Amino acid sequence: MGQLTASGRDTAYVWVGRDTGGQPDPATELLCRAGRLLLDRPRAKLVLTHGPGGRPVVRASDDPAGAVGLPVSVSRTAGLVVVAARRAGAVGVDVERVRPLPALALARRWFPPAELTWLADRPEAGRAVDFLRLWTAKEAVGKALGRGLRGGGLRREMPPPGLPWRPVPGAEALWVGHPEVGDDLVLAVAVHATAQVAVEVVQRPGHGVVEVVQWPGHGVAAVRSASVERTSLPVVVRGNWSSRCSTRGRL
Repeated sequence: MGQLTASGRDTAYVWVGRDTGGQPDPATELLCRAGRLLLDRPRAKLVLTHGPGGRPVVRASDDPAGAVGLPVSVSRTAGLVVVAARRAGAVGVDVERVRPLPALALARRWFPPAELTWLADRPEAGRAVDFLRLWTAKEAVGKALGRGLRGGGLRREMPPPGLPWRPVPGAEALWVGHPEVGDDLVLAVAVHATAQVAVEVVQRPGHGVVEVVQWPGHGVAAVRSASVERTSLPVVVRGNWSSRCSTRGRL
């Protein structure tokens, strides 16, 4: 992927692309590129499937024991799609477009009292964004746990949103953060981690790569840019699926 290479440290890679709904299936294309980068396998030896708990996984077909796998997570909003991949363990991602919405009314219906109180104390002008930060955090954490919002996921309390990793209350070694990807988007990434985790966010096609290095208990340590080939990477992953990277149908 141009100058984008897999680093030696624990890194959650996040791709942001346009959702055009075109063919060949951009979901297969992006997930296979992630597999090639992080599993060091040719495209023909990659399989898209699900792991335990229903998490999507890119696996190496030349590994019969199934030990070589890449956890991935997907999310989309109007016209955009986000895919996250992390070689070292579970990852969850969620994205929403910033838009007007009845933040307090929705929070009263779905969120626990502590979050409603926090949201009510926030400035009204930014309350919709704050609501979306909490919502995307819940979605990302649910995906990292492998159960989504089932079992009261919207009631699962989140830490106050922010850029550095924040510990999720009541969850050991589970962290969530909100990397910046533009004023019109709210993006959340969640990981299981006890050591340093970097985040590399591949911006919209043609905008290069922004690497935000951050980890539990720390803020942003560094930011760098690198070039990356232009591409449009819409992804839709729903239901049960298993296919090779040569698949041309839409996932």
